[in-house]
Amino acid sequence: MQTSLADFIRNSADGREADSILRKCVHCGFCNATCPTYQLLGDELDGPRGRIYLIKQVLEGAAPTASTRLHLDRCLTCRACETTCPSGVQYGRLADIGRKLVEQRVPRGVFGGFIRSALSFAVPRTGLFSFLLGLGRLLRPLLPGPLKEKVPASVDATGAWPAPRHARRMLALAGCVQPAFAPAINAAAARVLDRMGISLVEARGAGCCGALRFHLNDQEAGLDDMRALIDAWWPMIDRGEVEAIVMTASGCGSTVREYGHYLAGDPAYATKAERVGAMTRDLAEVVAAAGGALAFAKPAGAERVAFHSPCSLQHGQQVRGAAEQVLARAGYELAPVPDAHLCCGSAGTYSILQPELSQRMRDDKLAALQSGGPTRIATANIGCLTHLAGGTRTPVKHWIQLLDERLG
Repeated sequence: MQTSLADFIRNSADGREADSILRKCVHCGFCNATCPTYQLLGDELDGPRGRIYLIKQVLEGAAPTASTRLHLDRCLTCRACETTCPSGVQYGRLADIGRKLVEQRVPRGVFGGFIRSALSFAVPRTGLFSFLLGLGRLLRPLLPGPLKEKVPASVDATGAWPAPRHARRMLALAGCVQPAFAPAINAAAARVLDRMGISLVEARGAGCCGALRFHLNDQEAGLDDMRALIDAWWPMIDRGEVEAIVMTASGCGSTVREYGHYLAGDPAYATKAERVGAMTRDLAEVVAAAGGALAFAKPAGAERVAFHSPCSLQHGQQVRGAAEQVLARAGYELAPVPDAHLCCGSAGTYSILQPELSQRMRDDKLAALQSGGPTRIATANIGCLTHLAGGTRTPVKHWIQLLDERLG
């Protein structure tokens, strides 16, 4: 694609990166075939190729409009288009640049701005979010349907977290919403890794990974969250106390793995960010690498489970098949899932900001997941878990919880 960037952006870091990305695009349109919003809406501007043109126009000096912002807002940043693209176009990074420019130039209405500001303020603060979720549980019978779906009636018992006792240690991130929604996930991961001879530990003060605020276009605040997380982890990393950072939420993992990119222009954090990203592994990669180190209890009968691979796992981190392999080794029968590459519609705060589109995607995803007759649905990201659980009576769990059951 030929480009002619405007003077205001041409020689900046964002401009150089955007120009490089745009020049790789060959207009083929393969990306539209795997784009969830294009599949639903059939509008060229609601597919990656159309959004690339919109961003290109802004970079070349055209004035963005509310319509430009709407089409970019509708993008889930699922990155399925990156998996499909034969030219290696890094659409997610281009979208970040385009959204920042449009956000600066097209003011939002009072209500839209308030909702985003409220999410940006409340969700990354774990204590505040936990309080608000607890209040939501008390008021759950009075909540309107869409909001009621997002507030689980109960939380799984956490269970014991093994005390650190192994020479091998790995860091886990509690995250901002997972401690409130599903504290049992990290505890189950700690028990499984303990059986592998690895102690899982959390660092005091480690909060949000930065993805939430960054993708709400509050990018500077998101970068501050990333720096704060590096600061919380760095003493343990610098002393060589941990060999890896293990992510139990694939959405966080997709972001942390790219810290080196996000903070490349910060001389105080660039090197640290690169090291943190290089140390980050998804939990499925760590457990799958154990091979025969885990001894599973022989099940009386194979339980059929449908695995939903989050976009942040299969497209963001390019990790495919690892969790499924471990579940099969543990004796679970994996149900076939049609169109497994498509997004469930959660996408961080997308289900709140784009509820109609999100619900349509969830309904389609649940139909695909339940088509094989599973007794439970497993996934690898807290956002997907809570989003899917709100639309079905089929239990939805993190896959590590299912694995923990077979080791009990």
